[in-house]
Amino acid sequence: MGISDKLTEPMHVGWREWVALPDLGVPRIKAKIDTGARSSALHAFYIEPYRHAGRDFVKFGLHPIQGDEHTALTCRAPVLDRRMVSDSGGHRELRYVIETSLRLGAHDFLAQVTLTNRDSMLFRMLVGRTALARRFVVDPARSFLMRDQATPKTDSL
Repeated sequence: MGISDKLTEPMHVGWREWVALPDLGVPRIKAKIDTGARSSALHAFYIEPYRHAGRDFVKFGLHPIQGDEHTALTCRAPVLDRRMVSDSGGHRELRYVIETSLRLGAHDFLAQVTLTNRDSMLFRMLVGRTALARRFVVDPARSFLMRDQATPKTDSL
């Protein structure tokens, strides 16, 4: 299935799922499916803005594995926007926003994702309700419902 705006019938997902971010070279990252968050958020332990061919980009570092600060990926993406975002504690932060493909099970779609340091958080990524809308229904009592789909099952990247 290619990139699409929505699925014909919403799929059920658990409160946490493995996702991939193919445009960023991230084959697998554990994400919290968070209907309480409007925006999706991705861990970035450094962010370097730059310009290329007249466009704004960001280069950022990502620790894709929970509890592992040695495994790091360097990602690059065009900047879509900069927005003030309030976290769950009510702290406001101006964040870079990128748009990237997100793979959840066998389903690929474009998602807007903010970049922030999530070192102190349990999950390196949150998938917020804007990305979920009209695509998925969340079962808060279940986890990893998409594991039998296309997302790799190995414990390594």
